[in-house]
Amino acid sequence: MKIINAILIVLVLLLQYRLWFGKNSIGDYLALEQRVMHQNEQNQKLQQRNKLVYADIDDLKNGLEAIEENARNELGMIKDGEVFFRVIPKEN
Repeated sequence: MKIINAILIVLVLLLQYRLWFGKNSIGDYLALEQRVMHQNEQNQKLQQRNKLVYADIDDLKNGLEAIEENARNELGMIKDGEVFFRVIPKEN
């Protein structure tokens, strides 16, 4: 009976060792859980960015106002008959 008890205790200790320190242990699980949380945060940021890009694409497809706004802001274009004034602040 003592031998069976000793064998069972050794088996339990080996299983506990694998649980806490072996491959796919509790520590590995916690590290993987952290990586999943970090990846989910990155995914949410990228999804938000994609929504903004899709909204810009829809604006460009559906309206001339968005195209005109981009031309004015990014390319510095003006309409015929408009006068462009550039104000340069005076340095002290």
